[in-house]
Amino acid sequence: MTAHSYRLSIERAHEVQRIIDPVFLNSPQFISDSLSRLLGFDLVCKLETLNPIRSFKGRGTEVFAANAKPGERLYCASAGNFGQAMAYSCTRRNVPLTVYASVNANPYKIERMRELGADVVLYGADFDAAKLEGKRQAAAAGATFVEDGQDIESLEGTATIGLELLRFPRKIDSATIALGNGAFLNGIARILKHYQPSLQVVAVQANGAPAMVESWRTGKLIAHESINTIADGIGVRIPIPVALTDMQGLVDDALLVEESSIIEAMKLFHRHLGIVVEPSGAVGLAALLENKERFKGQTVATIVCGGNLTAEQMDRWL
Repeated sequence: MTAHSYRLSIERAHEVQRIIDPVFLNSPQFISDSLSRLLGFDLVCKLETLNPIRSFKGRGTEVFAANAKPGERLYCASAGNFGQAMAYSCTRRNVPLTVYASVNANPYKIERMRELGADVVLYGADFDAAKLEGKRQAAAAGATFVEDGQDIESLEGTATIGLELLRFPRKIDSATIALGNGAFLNGIARILKHYQPSLQVVAVQANGAPAMVESWRTGKLIAHESINTIADGIGVRIPIPVALTDMQGLVDDALLVEESSIIEAMKLFHRHLGIVVEPSGAVGLAALLENKERFKGQTVATIVCGGNLTAEQMDRWL
């Protein structure tokens, strides 16, 4: 695929850095000596959890909110982090927001969405059910439904992570990147592959929610009736077709990880870096734990994309 075939423009990725609240930009990135020793290769950690919503999602939602028409109500669906970020960005710009989330969504994330100013409607057993209902209600109200992974703004925001990663003083050989609806992976990968085509981009999903990886591997859309993973932030049952198109030519490989490895990765981040990481934010390290030999001798980056856990989850997993 030629560069001009991609819907995310490199120029636009540079431009949106001026729109995004600086609180979400230039997140820490460094080599963890102790995790590198444990893995047997150099690990660059980029921490997207040290901001008001504890996740990378604010980069994209800043672009959405900046583009909203005055007084326009936006609708979206979220497993938690996107909704918090939308609430943060919309409230600061006086944009009314309704978020649809599953009745089984993380209670801490639901509470935070409301605290940050969103109207939250709980519907359906999982994220995809909530998203379908949110789309129906937005259409009925004649309102704009903002879709993470589908709408280009979500990729424009995450592309700024790629721009920052390329400023790392050492050449990065591979990057393990969480794959949910695709905005996170595709925004970053578009930048990395444009400026450093030899860098290996590895998408990571949980074994219990493999729809995007399976669809990418087979070249056809594969949806599931249900998912079974603690990684709720990347728990996608029904892939977004355009996100699969975005992945073409940007992703070198995809790995599925076990739940036990995700928990081990969360514990290691807590122990070695002193940070709380949610399951979706730890899958990149989980993939490295399961595939140490494959990355030997490399400098590998992983992006810690979220850190929203309930107190009970912290007790159970950390």
